[in-house]
Amino acid sequence: MKTNSRFFTIGLVTSWYSSNIGVLLLNKYLLSNYGFKYPIFLTMCHLTACSLLSYIVIAWMKMVPMQTIRSRIQFLKISTPSLVFCVSVVFGNISLRFLLVSFNQAIGATTPFFTAVFAYLMTLKREAWLTYVTLIPVVTGVIIASGEFYFLSKGEQIFYAFASALRSMA
Repeated sequence: MKTNSRFFTIGLVTSWYSSNIGVLLLNKYLLSNYGFKYPIFLTMCHLTACSLLSYIVIAWMKMVPMQTIRSRIQFLKISTPSLVFCVSVVFGNISLRFLLVSFNQAIGATTPFFTAVFAYLMTLKREAWLTYVTLIPVVTGVIIASGEFYFLSKGEQIFYAFASALRSMA
């Protein structure tokens, strides 16, 4: 029984990882090679598809129970990270018009660093020192690989990393 669960988990993670790569490459193709000039519309299409597929999984396939929003505070707690996620995806799609996919992903690799920094600034609770130490090589590698001047000249990429960090904290 445990083996089936392990294969199911491996299948889910592989599907998720593959679909992320596929969507990223398709977005890059549409925005750069094909000449599609509407990254915000593309984001809207992605998020609409996510909403519809989520509804199918929840309502029809009953993989998780349907939940209702019980208060305005709960709605705000749900809406805020949703908005940050949406902005993050929009800026990520916009950046694909101008950057290589590999550079886009390298910038995205800095998300754990910004997540740790924002978590500290928002909660004033520090992680273990080892967490911060392990993030230094990642950020250093991104800076070295991309060139400091080029990295600092891409404001939308830095905002994308910040928004991704906020999204991962939600």
